[in-house]
Amino acid sequence: MSEEFKNEEVKNLPDIIKVDFKSIDKSYLKVIYINFFLLFIPLLVGLIILHQFSFSNEINEYIIFIYLLFIAFFGLIFTILNLSFPFRKYALREKDITYKAGLLVKKITTVPFSRVQHVEIDEKPISRIFGLSSISVYTAGDSSDDLEIKGIKKETALQIKEFISSKINE
Repeated sequence: MSEEFKNEEVKNLPDIIKVDFKSIDKSYLKVIYINFFLLFIPLLVGLIILHQFSFSNEINEYIIFIYLLFIAFFGLIFTILNLSFPFRKYALREKDITYKAGLLVKKITTVPFSRVQHVEIDEKPISRIFGLSSISVYTAGDSSDDLEIKGIKKETALQIKEFISSKINE
């Protein structure tokens, strides 16, 4: 005699909106600005060099539009980076860690501790200047990180790593 298969409907879903999300450290916005300008300035210098030495007269007739398009494009990216920053938040709960981000495309990633293989803390040079780290959480079966939270104070990142490590070792 076999048991009858049952697949009950879930009626009470947890409310993710009620989770107390913590914001990314505000000094991480400075790291974003520095990284942005480390990309923008060399590209602008490259455009100026191309304008001076390589562009033909036909292209130079439209150079003001090329510069305006270049500045508008990077202005749009800068604005999106600025507006999306407050939406970067994370939550650490008893059984999982959650990260949400996004202005135009919102994304929420939750990793249960029962799936975690290991946790890494990274300190990139510019972030290190501001005492910030990023924490990466890896699960089984994939070589990339499943969840990465950038812009956390180093002490907080170490505490989170120790908390998750204790949970996966239970």
